[in-house]
Amino acid sequence: MTPPAENHFCACILDRRDVSEDLCILRINPGGPLAYRAGQYATLGIDREGVRTERAYSIASSPWEEALEIFIELVPNGHLTPNLFQLQPGDTLLCRKAAKGRFTFDLRSGRSNHLLISTVTGIAPFVSYVRTLYRDWTNGGAPLPGNHRLFCLQGASRAFEFGYREELERYSREVPWFKYVATVSRPWEDPRWLGERGRVDDLLRMYADRWELEGETTTAYLCGHPKMIENSRGTLERAGWKKDAILEEAYFPTAVKEAQASA
Repeated sequence: MTPPAENHFCACILDRRDVSEDLCILRINPGGPLAYRAGQYATLGIDREGVRTERAYSIASSPWEEALEIFIELVPNGHLTPNLFQLQPGDTLLCRKAAKGRFTFDLRSGRSNHLLISTVTGIAPFVSYVRTLYRDWTNGGAPLPGNHRLFCLQGASRAFEFGYREELERYSREVPWFKYVATVSRPWEDPRWLGERGRVDDLLRMYADRWELEGETTTAYLCGHPKMIENSRGTLERAGWKKDAILEEAYFPTAVKEAQASA
């Protein structure tokens, strides 16, 4: 690898977990101190034949963890993820020294309910939120989560695409301030799936009503496929939610899918 520039660390893959043929979770030593807030993204890069390619990826780990954790979907014709998918523990890559992004937990508006809507890898920033709040909650005496409540609805085509379902279901059973529902949109391809069925944006209104969530007291966070975000935003706005109560982070589905829109 070309030596990193002044604004990059030389990072190293610590571990990888293959969720499916085109989904994996990488744990990365960023190569230096990387301060970030839950919900922000890290910019990773690889040099190949003298060409440096970089993309932004939402961070699934919590700021208190030493390693970065990234949930990646392979884009076969993409510029970066095919190379990232080849990396194994011990391999190196670049990591920018500054994390960025404004898709962070809303503590300014006064709204105490938080509705988290995602598709597949879009769950990453929400994992970071929940891990961070869970640590505060278990430590005792921390100001958060306080009166804040999180409600998470995650969609995927098939159940094996849920890279964090077991972890999030465990939190949902253990703590009083977090609820999690996973839904599969192609149940006919997954006959063993016994959970919720349907597209996440089609189920959004039903679950918002079931959880008694309203725009005046709830911030909505939409993360993942742009079409899901568009449909979900429309559903919420028709229900009376104001624009400032809806936060978005879109992951593009084309050859540039790996380039996530920075909030």
